Amino acid sequence: MSKVAYDYIEKYIRELIPENKGALKELEDYAKENSVPIIHKEVANFLEFMISLKKPKKILELGTAIGYSSIFMSLSSKEECEITTIERDDKMIEIAKNNIERYGFKDKIKIIQGDCLEILKNLEDKYDMIFMDAGKGHYNEFLPYCLKLLNKEGIIIADNVLFRGMVANDELVIRRKITIVKRMRKYMNMISDKKNFITSIIPMGDGIAITKRRNEDA
Repeated sequence: MSKVAYDYIEKYIRELIPENKGALKELEDYAKENSVPIIHKEVANFLEFMISLKKPKKILELGTAIGYSSIFMSLSSKEECEITTIERDDKMIEIAKNNIERYGFKDKIKIIQGDCLEILKNLEDKYDMIFMDAGKGHYNEFLPYCLKLLNKEGIIIADNVLFRGMVANDELVIRRKITIVKRMRKYMNMISDKKNFITSIIPMGDGIAITKRRNEDA
């Protein structure tokens, strides 16, 4: 369990969500068998809800892994939606490309290989939704560039923001994770600036934060 919500609450919520079938179920099984982290079941359900609500035309994802989240988001979009996803790990890119092609998403999902921060600096497109799920210790560095790429009414959804509860409780912090925790706390402070942002932090999965600009004319 995540150490963010009570185990019995997580168990109850996950039991309410129907099991996936087809491509998603196969990817979930692969991730479990190969110890590849993918988004929690309840976080995926939240993404589906937000995509249904916002109806984004363009989504940017930071952190592809095996392609599960990007495929899930594409399936969740009932309208035309282009997804761009960034990944630097060669092995993950190969697996993700195979999955995206195998399940018929080649025309909907584009993978960019490289370091997220460096790629963000050079992107020019505008996005309706940005999903952060890469380098947890770099969210604070990603944010300024993500804001430049975000459409006026766009949203940023960041996963793992409570990081196994460590971000909220010093007693849970593991020595080797101190830097990540400090940087994630910095990110949380940045998006909690009420003058510039409206942010909701939700203790779901490993913690998610959803952020939009307060100034609608930005």
